[in-house]
Amino acid sequence: MRLFRFRGSRFSIYNLLALIFLLVMLTSGAQAQQNAAAQEKPKIRAITAFINLDRAQYQQQVADALKLLRRAQTTLESRGYTVQTIRIATQPFPEYTQGLSTQQTVAFFKEYDALAQREKFAASIGPAMLNAGDSGSQADLLAEILINTKQLNGTVVVAGEEGVRWGAVGAAARVMKKLEETEHSQGNFRFAAIAMVQPLTPFFPAAYHSGFGHQFAIALESANVVAAAFKGAPDLATARQRLTDSLASSAFDIERHAGRVDSETGWAYMGIDLSPAPSGDVSIGAAIENLTTQPVGMSGTLTAAATITAAVKDVKVKQTGYSGLMLPVLEDTRLAQRWSEGHLSIDALLSYSSVCGTGLDTIPLPGDITADQLSLIIGDMASLAVKWHKPLSARLLPVLGKGWGEMTEFNDPFLVNAKLQPMDIK
Repeated sequence: MRLFRFRGSRFSIYNLLALIFLLVMLTSGAQAQQNAAAQEKPKIRAITAFINLDRAQYQQQVADALKLLRRAQTTLESRGYTVQTIRIATQPFPEYTQGLSTQQTVAFFKEYDALAQREKFAASIGPAMLNAGDSGSQADLLAEILINTKQLNGTVVVAGEEGVRWGAVGAAARVMKKLEETEHSQGNFRFAAIAMVQPLTPFFPAAYHSGFGHQFAIALESANVVAAAFKGAPDLATARQRLTDSLASSAFDIERHAGRVDSETGWAYMGIDLSPAPSGDVSIGAAIENLTTQPVGMSGTLTAAATITAAVKDVKVKQTGYSGLMLPVLEDTRLAQRWSEGHLSIDALLSYSSVCGTGLDTIPLPGDITADQLSLIIGDMASLAVKWHKPLSARLLPVLGKGWGEMTEFNDPFLVNAKLQPMDIK
């Protein structure tokens, strides 16, 4: 057998071949990991159509919107994407319920809710108190509508270009206390206080439009993409680039097919919200921990939030909505766990919101929290949104009859239960 000499030692050809094989395997393994991150595919959380609802012909308008939505769903599913929901959002509901009594308005929305259940679409009726100076009675009416329906979503606008609207903040808190009395206290899952949120976001409850409608947008569920991109990343720059590349691969593909739907149907495609929404075990919390190797809420979480948001912004597609990181505590198994353990708090989530996405989303709260205390939380979110001129929202879920240390008992497939934490607000 021929032998090779390396620094005075003998080395057989078999050893050399084994070394080469090992190097090839290590290289291919690293490449496979990069390819896996690049090939991870997001789900589509929602395709949302925006209509300018007219009570006299709303059934035909819904039928036309559903035709568009189902065509878009079929197109995207034929390309291998899972479409979880189709949704319809309207202009602010006070614009098309003018002249109706409270009883008549609730009756109309019960009919609309029944249609949504029958046709299997989610519905947003837009915000109350869209404009500064709008009456708080609009918010009270929204509470009555949501209490009496199962599918409808709505919001109260608590900040605009002129600043925080403190009257609307208090009105939103009143709505939350009323919805606390719904079954399992789940009514607040369909309500949010929103600040600086522009029209045409496809995510609920915030979705609404102003103008003529006949538009659609797309929202992703891509926490899995973040997890794959961050796994084994040697540094922040690499993690950010991997995530941008992975999101871009799917986003450009989705945009291309959405553009085709636009040209074939006449419904205007308004863009995609790339916020990497989680769902249950498909966890953005776990994705963040892939990067920081620390529990969410510990040092490094804010940096991870900024990294994800920067990667999302780097994707050069037509974007709409929040397009930043979402941390919905009760929609994410790992986030719910970290909340229950005390690693996450409202103040921590607000700090992350300064560099990322949606604000305070699906936060479980003790049932004895007062409207004044809710106002303080909503006001902090609104103040942050105004300061940084960015869209934020507060979807707070006080649980009737539950105190700190107890577990929530939500009965919704989209919600994870968590332990209620003590409130520091006096």
